[in-house]
Amino acid sequence: MSYSCTSRGNSQDPSSAKKPAGNNPGRDTGGTDSSTDSSSNGSPKQTAAMKVKKGCNSTEVGVPVTTEEDLLGSTVITPEDVLGLQKITENYLCSPDENVYSIDFTRFKIRDMETGIVLFEITKPPSTDKAGEKRDIDPNAGRFVRYQFTPAFLRLRQVGATVEFTVGDMPIENFRMIERHYFREKLLKSFDFEFGFCMPSSKNTCEHIYEFPPLSEDIIREMILHPYETQSDSFYFVDNKLVMHNKADYSYNGGT
Repeated sequence: MSYSCTSRGNSQDPSSAKKPAGNNPGRDTGGTDSSTDSSSNGSPKQTAAMKVKKGCNSTEVGVPVTTEEDLLGSTVITPEDVLGLQKITENYLCSPDENVYSIDFTRFKIRDMETGIVLFEITKPPSTDKAGEKRDIDPNAGRFVRYQFTPAFLRLRQVGATVEFTVGDMPIENFRMIERHYFREKLLKSFDFEFGFCMPSSKNTCEHIYEFPPLSEDIIREMILHPYETQSDSFYFVDNKLVMHNKADYSYNGGT
């Protein structure tokens, strides 16, 4: 089965005031469009708006400050734990084995919402392993992405990120992503999205709408001059327990 959804989220600039979160439609709400996906046995593709919670700065909402060292010693890591982090992590906070739901991201696309221009797109190639074949695989393969954009990217106000993912044979309740972006050790923005309920053995497509806070000319200049010092942590939770952790870094000097 295949499902699609669209969500709109706001970034949280640490110096900005909080705004209301989006709507929460619940797991059974949302309309149905007239398109049909070939993998859904002819049934209509379901499209629903998702609740999107705005990322927050821990100092504004009273979330206790945490450190990577503290969390590496924890058996369960919660959303509040990662919201208390003050800088980018150096290590992954969970192992790939924590992904007991077999969540697999298969396609990712970034587009400028104003022009519709696709800025980045990647699709996971199909597996070529033969049945019963064993080989050594880096357990962290696929958990890190390096992006290269032009300086103009830093002046975009709204970007859509479409992600396609499959899940295993267990249903997923309360699937949530917290993504935190840093330049050096300064938190630039934090995003908090709720995917909602995912049916077992389903393929899901969601577009998250990122609304970026304005950056000062000094920060923009430094980010361009220092590629890959802008980094992000993407934390994925099911029922408030960390099950996946991906990382990325960014360069904004492409084409210069």
